[in-house]
Amino acid sequence: MVLDQHKGKTGYLKLKRLFDILLSFAGLVVAFPLFLAIGLIIALSDGSPVFFHQIRIGLSGREFIMHKFRTMSVGHNGSSVTVRGEKRITPFGALLRKYKLDELPELWNVFKGDMSFVGPRPDVPGYADKLEGDDRLLLSVRPGLTGVATLKYANEEELLAVQDDPVYFNNHVIYPDKVRLNNNYVKHMSFLLDLKIIAYTLLGKKLEEEYFK
Repeated sequence: MVLDQHKGKTGYLKLKRLFDILLSFAGLVVAFPLFLAIGLIIALSDGSPVFFHQIRIGLSGREFIMHKFRTMSVGHNGSSVTVRGEKRITPFGALLRKYKLDELPELWNVFKGDMSFVGPRPDVPGYADKLEGDDRLLLSVRPGLTGVATLKYANEEELLAVQDDPVYFNNHVIYPDKVRLNNNYVKHMSFLLDLKIIAYTLLGKKLEEEYFK
């Protein structure tokens, strides 16, 4: 099914990878001073380590190490579901998360080929690697920095914060909807679609099914 789904999209996939390499390299160079500033502030305000490394599930269900700036206290025992306002989030970390600056190190993941600029967000083991049947379609592409599901749930931490059981709501409401949206993206993906998702991300606009029409 995966091979049939991507049949005829070889040119697009090559262009997508070239775009990822060039833009991520440019981003790493341009953002280098910002990397240094953020790293210094984290080190001075919260101590080490500066970076947060975590196993995620990527292309074809393979594991890779995703890199982010650390936004939580060291040694916390919280769940993989994050709610806005949690005590484990540091003050500076909250600011980084608000403006998505904690995700800047993921540019290195894009440059290496672990990720793409656009695609399903990579999940921790226990979610995407347990998908079955047609739901595994989203694993046939590189995970992304942004995507349709990311845009729809840009306020995910705030949404979870008002739930009586955030973990249940994430597992039974948000995650299945993300799977549906991400699989729709894979079925309709194109370079123009990727550019539109990037533009919507920069503009802070949401994008759902109407995007695929």
